[in-house]
Amino acid sequence: MYPKQVHDFLLQFFKENNCPILSESDHYVVVQLTEEMDKKLMNRPYYWQYVEATGAESSPMQLTFITDKTKLQEDIKGEIIHFGSNRLNQMFRAAQELGSFVHMYEKVVSDTQVIFTPWLGVNYKITYYSDQTKETLFSLGLNLMTGIVREDFHDSMKEISFDVAMPDNVFNLPYIIKPLRGLERLDAVIDGVITNDDHTWAEEAKERWRKSLEVLEYFYEGVEEKPECYEMEKKALEEQYAARVGIEIISGGLFYMR
Repeated sequence: MYPKQVHDFLLQFFKENNCPILSESDHYVVVQLTEEMDKKLMNRPYYWQYVEATGAESSPMQLTFITDKTKLQEDIKGEIIHFGSNRLNQMFRAAQELGSFVHMYEKVVSDTQVIFTPWLGVNYKITYYSDQTKETLFSLGLNLMTGIVREDFHDSMKEISFDVAMPDNVFNLPYIIKPLRGLERLDAVIDGVITNDDHTWAEEAKERWRKSLEVLEYFYEGVEEKPECYEMEKKALEEQYAARVGIEIISGGLFYMR
């Protein structure tokens, strides 16, 4: 996951959870947390117990996240956040706990009837595991009327405002493709991405595994009855270097829009 993807995720995450973005550039974000999000992210249980017990006015925290320190030109101090960092993983978990599936409508004001088309949007995380880890986010959208798949679906909706309430004077086209069937189609697209990807990382991990096994065998060379720790070390090397692929749905939803 590249810094821009992390940056875009932060903006969408806080927007969907009603946390005002106070300022931002391409490489940092300043956000004002809500009470709910402060409780989710900041690990201040005693503070919130005090506020609730005394009725004191609450003060949710304001945070600055730096998404690409290498390109940051401003003198900004904040928390560096990147893919694999504890903070970003915490936000992934929070997104799932708060409801990873949403039902949203494009905000429109019109004197004439507006027709909305249903889209299924899903954000996936693909992880390649070995002794090294590579993680990538994919955002896909499926038109539930036509079956057209749109890549970078999240980015394509950045300029559109959504609401949970359906606006007046709109007509929602009924979907032809059921959402569960649509999810199967998007899963197939992700499977294709993995199949067509460059998997030299797996061969390289296998080669590192082989070299580590050679070192282990050399250490026990000449030992006729190898001790139990030998098998344990051999098993540990297998678990460390064996290539695995993980697919996880981070979030998704139905989006009705023009």
